[in-house]
Amino acid sequence: MTCELVLDIRTELGEGPLWDDQRMRLLFVDIMRGHIHEFDPATGKDRIVDVGRPVGCVALTERGDWVAGASDGFYRVDPKTGRVTLLASVEADLPDNRMNDGYVDARGRFWAGTMNVKGQKERGSLYRLDPGGSVRRMLSNVSISNGIDWSPDGRTMYFSDTVLSRIDCFDFDPNLGAATKRRLFVEFSQEVGYPDGLIVDAEGFIWVGLWEGGSLHRYAPDGRLDHIVPVPASQTTKCAFGGPDLSDLYITTAFKGLDGTARAAQPLAGGLFRVRPGVRGRAPHRFGG
Repeated sequence: MTCELVLDIRTELGEGPLWDDQRMRLLFVDIMRGHIHEFDPATGKDRIVDVGRPVGCVALTERGDWVAGASDGFYRVDPKTGRVTLLASVEADLPDNRMNDGYVDARGRFWAGTMNVKGQKERGSLYRLDPGGSVRRMLSNVSISNGIDWSPDGRTMYFSDTVLSRIDCFDFDPNLGAATKRRLFVEFSQEVGYPDGLIVDAEGFIWVGLWEGGSLHRYAPDGRLDHIVPVPASQTTKCAFGGPDLSDLYITTAFKGLDGTARAAQPLAGGLFRVRPGVRGRAPHRFGG
């Protein structure tokens, strides 16, 4: 597979790609700049909505707007006007924490976690925002809460804490929204890179971006490494399936953490890429469904 550069956007910390299957657009964020991007592959146009605070992730909603994990809580974002409205505060007593990656489960609950911006370990948590607006802490002592998704049958939850250099899996009860029996799924060496955002495709295989690894890895449900996709940017963050039949795989990257020499060697770092891996993804769930 060859990565195609589709948008030379040069995000500082590009993350959280998400396909809007109704409007046929790709959403993604530039975290520290507080930007939500809405990219139209048909025209090549990219629109930016400025949230006004660091934004770790964005999700679609049943009512047509967006919900974001941003800075100190969950926010609704009007994609037309850019208006940002607080839904629920998170960790108001921890000003050095911010929201990071997140995803919506099959029952319309938005899961997103936090991390410490000064690099302190085990200061973050994983939260669940329910459609009614209540927030519950689901995991504590997390260092960098990152990729999260579920198996096609909804019975297994995958989650990466980047600092631990591993992806864990849990038994998941879709009715209760409860994750139990945490166990190791895949562990990574530093030479390979650090697990960042992840998604699960239509076949139940797990795709993860490797920060400082310049690649995507695809794993079978039994933990076997199935495929590696090289990416021309060492800070590979996350991928998302999109396109009319969900067969295009979009990849976000970053230039954060690269010195001048590394940036010169990686002129495409921060760009948005696409590959066609021969498998399909799944349409994302919407918050409130």
